[in-house]
Amino acid sequence: MSLWQKMMPFRSTAVLHILISVLLLSHTGLGQSTETSGSSTGAAATVNLYQSEQNPYAGSVPEGKATGTVLQLSFKDALDRGLRNNLGVLLGNDNTLAVRGQKWKELSALLPHLGASANQSVEQIDLAALGFRFPPSAFPGVPTVIGPIGVFQSGLFLTQSVFDYESIERTRGARENESAAQHALKNAREIVVLAVGNSYLVTIAGAARVDTAQAQVQTAQALYDKAVDQQKAGVRPAIDTLRAHVELQNRQQQLIVARNDHAKEKLALARVIGLPPGQEFDLTTQAPYEPLATAGIDEDLRRAYLSRPDYLAAGEQLRAAQEVRRAATAEHYPSVDIAGSFGAAGVNVGISHSVYQVGATLNIPITAGGKTHGDVLQAEANLRQKRQQLENLRGQIDYEVRSALLDLTAAADQVEVARSSVDLANQTLEQARDRFSAGVTDNLEVVQAQEAVVAANENYISSLYAHNLAKVELAKAIGFGEEGVKQYLQLQNK
Repeated sequence: MSLWQKMMPFRSTAVLHILISVLLLSHTGLGQSTETSGSSTGAAATVNLYQSEQNPYAGSVPEGKATGTVLQLSFKDALDRGLRNNLGVLLGNDNTLAVRGQKWKELSALLPHLGASANQSVEQIDLAALGFRFPPSAFPGVPTVIGPIGVFQSGLFLTQSVFDYESIERTRGARENESAAQHALKNAREIVVLAVGNSYLVTIAGAARVDTAQAQVQTAQALYDKAVDQQKAGVRPAIDTLRAHVELQNRQQQLIVARNDHAKEKLALARVIGLPPGQEFDLTTQAPYEPLATAGIDEDLRRAYLSRPDYLAAGEQLRAAQEVRRAATAEHYPSVDIAGSFGAAGVNVGISHSVYQVGATLNIPITAGGKTHGDVLQAEANLRQKRQQLENLRGQIDYEVRSALLDLTAAADQVEVARSSVDLANQTLEQARDRFSAGVTDNLEVVQAQEAVVAANENYISSLYAHNLAKVELAKAIGFGEEGVKQYLQLQNK
């Protein structure tokens, strides 16, 4: 079993929760694949998932144009750019605007409608065409064709709803939807923080893998050179040189893969935060490790239910559905409108006089052929769905908070063990090299020790990534994403 296969259960647990709260999409898993010789690493598999066309949080609108200099990009800078340029946030802004427009459309039924018009026309009337057929001698002096006649009319026209309970309830529902859209936009920003945070941490881990692979190539090169020298001196068999050469080529191959994966990780990060295509950049924030003292499961859950924007949005959508349900029932109720007009009428503008009309209308629905009943059934179904979704989300929040705390604890323990394992593996490698140099053993022991160092370094890189990702996930889970990520990862001045 390869190292990546051994690491899969731990790494996938942390990563699969990355976009679990995406409102606009089906849930997106960000697990990482196992590594095979010559193939991309798990981190690169994560990058490929980010490039899905169905995930707006993987894209952005590039800001500015690429410069000829290398941009120094900190974690905080990446978050700020992502919150400005990420496609998920931009679409959330547009959705909020659309919902606000819908609110005004519903409100329009309750507001005054005022218009004005002016018309000057000339008419000629054929009495025969209107049905007045009589001989000319019947009415001497009365022509059968009248006109042309000038007609002028202008005025202001006003309509106003006095009472329409259906429109009142629909307007209230639209206001709740507008509030829900604001919360949804806040949740989109939280998801962007999660996406940018994960992508930045993946890229940091990729850089660490490149450095580790480079160090292992140097170590393997030194062992190979020593084996060649000892073979020439006649103190080592050719199998030791061959074994050292194979190990060197393996490390060189892994370095090639690590560099390629890291380059793609940087491309994915640039897409998430909206860097212009072709812009070169370096990461300036290293993966910090600081134990995080949490407030406890009860306090974290209480805070999540009070501040999670997706939960607040779901509550607003439920209230909107309740208003729409009342509005559907209100289609049975009567409504009262008033309408009036005031203007001038006559032959032309100079020969006219004022005219006006004022009236009130009582509309009493009797039957609409089943339309009202259908609207009530649809509104009731929608209300039930919103209530069920809210309860499901409450359970999902409980799961996410508990899962993030478990990941945080496990990752912290993993970091401590991995750090100790790296020290022990390096000591083992040093002793194996000394034994090989002294002629006590062949270089098989050295190769095995070098493999152990590689495994220990990978464990440390993966556990450090998982620990910091768990902090980001916990901040998102309790509705504290934007502020929490900077606080948990201590990025205020980085």
